Amino acid sequence: MAILVPWLLRIEFAEHELEQYGLQASMIATALAFLTGTYILKKLARYPGVRSSYYILPSFATTYAVALSAFFFVRFDYSRLHFLISFLLTIAWFYIVYFKTQREARLALGVVPYGNFERILTIPEVDWTILNERESPVDTLDGIVVDLRAELPDEWERYISDRAIDGMLVMHVKQIEESLTGRVDISHLSENNLGSLIPGLLYGKVKRIVDVVVSIALLPVLIPALGVVAMLIRMDSPGPVIFRQTRMGYRGRPFTMWKFRTMTDRTVAPGDGRQDAITRDGDARVTRIGRFLRQYRVDELPQVVNILRGEMSWIGPRPEAMPLSKWYETELPFYRYRHIVRPGISGWAQVRQGHVAEVDEVLWKLQYDFYYIKNFSFWLDCLIVAGTLRTVWSGFGAR
Repeated sequence: MAILVPWLLRIEFAEHELEQYGLQASMIATALAFLTGTYILKKLARYPGVRSSYYILPSFATTYAVALSAFFFVRFDYSRLHFLISFLLTIAWFYIVYFKTQREARLALGVVPYGNFERILTIPEVDWTILNERESPVDTLDGIVVDLRAELPDEWERYISDRAIDGMLVMHVKQIEESLTGRVDISHLSENNLGSLIPGLLYGKVKRIVDVVVSIALLPVLIPALGVVAMLIRMDSPGPVIFRQTRMGYRGRPFTMWKFRTMTDRTVAPGDGRQDAITRDGDARVTRIGRFLRQYRVDELPQVVNILRGEMSWIGPRPEAMPLSKWYETELPFYRYRHIVRPGISGWAQVRQGHVAEVDEVLWKLQYDFYYIKNFSFWLDCLIVAGTLRTVWSGFGAR
């Protein structure tokens, strides 16, 4: 519908052969844009907590824009009206039909009542069914969850095997918990778990190249904008424009992170500096212009310097101030392991949880960081970029 309808509407009015050629080329290009957008949307939608409605427009806007740009730069003849109609029909299709069927769908999972299974029952938006009898009906279930490390009776082992043979999806309790919450539980990590948390080395190198290329490409746009923000900060309150702070970085190496100053007083308090490093809700030190900069994350833009130096990435776990990092290392197991990848301006924890500082909140943040490390990939970074844009627009998690 999205490919053929625009072509049929326009082909009847094509007056010469060149125009017909442009319509055929447009039909092929929009077909590729449609298929590529569908592929991207499916890749993004497989991550936990992702609502397709958030990413329908960005996915197809990107692919159609790329296709249109290719025609523009190579100066091929094409139909702008065909592209526009095809794009609008595609968006309408996914919002009205595809998303309509997915929005109200709830996952139905059966749970084998052995081992460590109770905590997954608190995960929302899932219809949980406790399989109290080995002959429990499973026709209405999407899968079965079981703690495969528990000591199961022989009858239950046969039951699970039979369900797997029948084609029913059988998942380990830890696997389903990670896929539904976007967190990796760090309370029972073993040497095998740590081995699975090693990020892809090849993608890490490619990601570094992309970071540098994107940073250099954005500099002509960023430099004038940074200059305007610097003047506003200078006019709003006395003090330096740039705030520098030592933070824990890649492979546990401290580095100096740059930000726009958003507070009136950032002197270190007596003691270990821990309380001074924490920004709380309604912090009185935040300036008028600083509150705006923090809400829309504009204060983070000077970190493009840290990216070019190789100290940070656009996407990765958020680096913590040294006093906080040392505190968390003493309180949380495996906290230091998050430094196995470069810290980022935005990350999985930021789009899922927002700004946190207390130990109990940081424990959840660390579980999000471990999920990012375990699923370190191009598609997860794309999802974080899209989530970051939505977060910046809404101001979610700012303090």
